[in-house]
Amino acid sequence: MASQIAHIIYAKKFLEDDHPSWIDRDEFLLGCVFPDIRRIEKSLSRKDTHMYFEKIDLDFSGLTSFEAGWKFHLYCDMKREEILRKYDFNSLPGADDFYGQVNKELEDKLIYHQYNNWEKLVHLFNNVPQNGNPLGVSHETFGLWYAIIANYIDEAPDSKSIHIFLSKQKDFVNSADGIVTGMEEMERNKEIVEILNKISEEII
Repeated sequence: MASQIAHIIYAKKFLEDDHPSWIDRDEFLLGCVFPDIRRIEKSLSRKDTHMYFEKIDLDFSGLTSFEAGWKFHLYCDMKREEILRKYDFNSLPGADDFYGQVNKELEDKLIYHQYNNWEKLVHLFNNVPQNGNPLGVSHETFGLWYAIIANYIDEAPDSKSIHIFLSKQKDFVNSADGIVTGMEEMERNKEIVEILNKISEEII
């Protein structure tokens, strides 16, 4: 699994590569950060958003651009875990992530610079189109989720902005302090940083 900036970076790399010509870039990017909306929508579980497609791969036949981005998110979550296992990441001293989110936020911080048009994306996320209410999510909740992400991605993340981002999600309200502290400690480990930087290089 990854956090939102990483998912955007992965999507950028995919869209710059040999992707289907019919994909609408904006809709794909909206879809690639949609599944974690469950963190602010009480009616949704991880199963609802992350087990939505029968098969997780890069076959987007019959899907809208938004759905393709959504499926791409799930593919990258799976692929990211494979990469971390390949490098035996969790066995490294200091890599033990009690909160399950520390290394994801650190990865966001490390690779933010790999995207060069955040302003346009912030505008898109602050002005989301009517979306057909995927999974029954209201347009108000849909818009709120993207506004939260827009605020998060507006500038390179630091401990303060990451804490704010986490505090706006029900799953992390009580653990935001610990996640940020853990991230600051994890960032001091050069081997951990090296592996987290490799993920975006290898995920596609």
